[in-house]
Amino acid sequence: MEMMFETERRDLAHTVRKMFDRKDTNVAGGNMSVKVFDAEGHAYILITPTFMSETYYAELSPAQILVVDAASGKKIDGVGDVTREINMHEEAYKAHPGIRCVYHSHAEASMFWATIGQDMPNVTEATRELGRIRCLPYKPACSKELADTVHDALVAIGDKAVENVLLLNSHGILITASELHIATRLLETLEWNAQIAYKQALFIKMGLLDDYQSCGHNYQAPLPLPDIALPEQPIRGVSQQFPADMKRSVDETHLH
Repeated sequence: MEMMFETERRDLAHTVRKMFDRKDTNVAGGNMSVKVFDAEGHAYILITPTFMSETYYAELSPAQILVVDAASGKKIDGVGDVTREINMHEEAYKAHPGIRCVYHSHAEASMFWATIGQDMPNVTEATRELGRIRCLPYKPACSKELADTVHDALVAIGDKAVENVLLLNSHGILITASELHIATRLLETLEWNAQIAYKQALFIKMGLLDDYQSCGHNYQAPLPLPDIALPEQPIRGVSQQFPADMKRSVDETHLH
């Protein structure tokens, strides 16, 4: 018997393991969710369980991806307990209807900028679409204050929230995106940017650069931002009944 949202849960479980193996989070934590809808348009949040990394090393089965009713906040399917950080995911989804994936990570290079409490200089061409990479003020992990701070920051940037990165002071990274695989791409490009910006910081300290450089200019020079990446809707197969007289034709063939 097929599980609720089995295809989406299988994809999320696979993606979480790949991200863990690529060191885009660590054993200390991290969580990922996607927002899905049933045939009547009712919204659900598919989310990794608590201790995803500490206990399971992100090696999850699709059944361990929890199904949470977005309206009530109640778990309705899945093996495991809901992470306490679901409040941050819920507040992110409330900030903009176009947000369909929330990815909280402890990616190493980006954590450097988060722990010093500063915005990350945006220096690579691949990250230009992110615009300002802002670090939010410190709020305790799993707290309502942190969830509210994330929500307010996303509301303030409007449609940009559909494809955005926030650094959570001393806590990690929060990606919001229109689709799961867009979120993972954003995190990996962010990690490259974090490493390169750190090296530029060393050059600035040594007097070899006046300031961070990006795309042939000072990194704060205004550049046009690309359009928000929205996932295409693939063509899917639709079940069709077989011709009504097909069984009779097959039976007659067997008789002869």
